[in-house]
Amino acid sequence: MSEIKKRIVVLASGSGTNLQAIIDAVKTGRLSYVDISAVISNKKDAFALHRAKSSGIETVFLDPKSFINNIDYDKKLVEVISSYSVDLIVLAGYMRILTDNFVNAFGNKIINIHPALLPDFGGKGMYGKHVHEAVLKSGREESGCTVHFVTTEVDSGPIIVQRKIPVIPGDTVESLSKRILKEEHKLLVEAIEKILVIPAKAGIQQN
Repeated sequence: MSEIKKRIVVLASGSGTNLQAIIDAVKTGRLSYVDISAVISNKKDAFALHRAKSSGIETVFLDPKSFINNIDYDKKLVEVISSYSVDLIVLAGYMRILTDNFVNAFGNKIINIHPALLPDFGGKGMYGKHVHEAVLKSGREESGCTVHFVTTEVDSGPIIVQRKIPVIPGDTVESLSKRILKEEHKLLVEAIEKILVIPAKAGIQQN
């Protein structure tokens, strides 16, 4: 009897290194119960789409310019994702704030990775290099990354897993970002495994 795969859709806007970490984990068997049904992007030239195509994964480019507003965009996004009957939606460097309608359509099936130790350094405007700039300016001795469930309040959903790293004297935005990104790759896989793979192996039904 073949195993029943858990279906995920990944939303990405950039280079897709976190996506690649998921792809690699599926290929090596760590995420053996996971099937990446599609990768969706709001950027036509996002390298994440190239990574997906190279691994035989279906891709979708949804152009924000084709929609009047974010609500209409997300309505279409809900329609597209719903066609895959997914168990989990993974935001992996997706550079759009989701509307309440989108979040409510999928409940607790959306997770995001954030390059800081939430609840600190989260919320509006806290993305990419802005996060690392704020951490360095604060004088904190550690930073890290967080995977959390997505709710209608930005970066405020329940935390699934976190990983800490020290802030080294002389750190720049670039050096801190690079070290945290390496941890993001591990942490995102760990979170997906915790949500989908471990329960599946134990025979636990997900809601």
